[in-house]
Amino acid sequence: MPLRATALTAVALTLSLGLTGSSAASGLPEATGSPGDIVSSSPTSFHPTPGQPTNTRAWHLTYRSTTAQGAPNTVSGTLIVPNDGRTGPRPLITYAVGTVGLGDSCAPSAGFPKGTTMEANLIQQLTHRGWAVAVTDYEGLGTPGDHTYTVGRAEGQAVLDAARAAQRLPEAAAAGVTANSPVGIMGYSQGGQASSWAAELHQSYAPELRVKGTATGGVPADLLKVADANDGNVGAGLILMAAIGQNAAFPELHLEKYLNDKGRRYVDFMKTNCVADGTVAGLFKKVSDVTVSNPLYEPDWQQRLRESNVGGRRPDAPVYLYHGTADELIPYGVGSRLRSDWCGMGATVQWTPVPLGEHVLAAIAGAPQAADWLADRFEDRPANGNCG
Repeated sequence: MPLRATALTAVALTLSLGLTGSSAASGLPEATGSPGDIVSSSPTSFHPTPGQPTNTRAWHLTYRSTTAQGAPNTVSGTLIVPNDGRTGPRPLITYAVGTVGLGDSCAPSAGFPKGTTMEANLIQQLTHRGWAVAVTDYEGLGTPGDHTYTVGRAEGQAVLDAARAAQRLPEAAAAGVTANSPVGIMGYSQGGQASSWAAELHQSYAPELRVKGTATGGVPADLLKVADANDGNVGAGLILMAAIGQNAAFPELHLEKYLNDKGRRYVDFMKTNCVADGTVAGLFKKVSDVTVSNPLYEPDWQQRLRESNVGGRRPDAPVYLYHGTADELIPYGVGSRLRSDWCGMGATVQWTPVPLGEHVLAAIAGAPQAADWLADRFEDRPANGNCG
């Protein structure tokens, strides 16, 4: 289904270099306390490419969060802080990555020390501005259980709780990551879904965070429309990945009863591999190729998928929303409809089409402008939007 897999196999393989394979998730201490509380922390390192040095400090965190059904869980992530001597409160970005895959070794935190994590160069652009960046791995990616891929509420809560955890890490406080840090939310594709959900949930779920704005792009705001667009096309493998994620959050959906033998083999493969392999394996497949009947036509599946849609709640802080006009994975109309939905609720939205941008190009081309927009929010410059 959605999200940030690549449309071109070569790009997918390049972005995912070194991230294929699987690793068994180790057990974690039972989380107690409140969402955002740190369960464990340990020093790690941040490298945008293999061996590339950065003037940063980084910590691998596990922290308390909440499932889509409201139960406590434990999520992992990484906090990256520029090693620039700054001690006063600095801006904090809670960053949601696009699709990396379902295997534990695909988690952003697993790739940062090796320089193989997707979007690490985009993240480095933020640390170069002097901003701290918290990057969630999402539920079930690098921690026990299956990754709840495309489950919007679980993703948004993990994004907000990553910011909370960053502000509660004692070692980071001396470098200016505190409860007084202004917070920006950022993400593209799957990360667009997650960051948009975080923007919509902020007021009700984590109102103490000083969120100044959200920059979100390539948002799969309507999962059923995105699935229809990808069935039999280049992003077809993402549909099955999304079905796996929804089933992980809502086991009563019983994905297994809809799969044929080929579908079961694909599910086993995708659960332990990363996005490049999953995308290649699913190229141009149709849902009917891997199922005995299509679960997406069933009322219970449609209800759960619609629950993960974006656009049903007004973000309480300004939003910068961007989308490639030639996006081959997430239709441009899905993004423009989200703009209309949010504007209709009275949100402050800066809508920015990326001309001729397909999915990956729009991610790369749109990121600098999105970061500039967040910089203005951190400076408390007015955000007027362009809804009118």
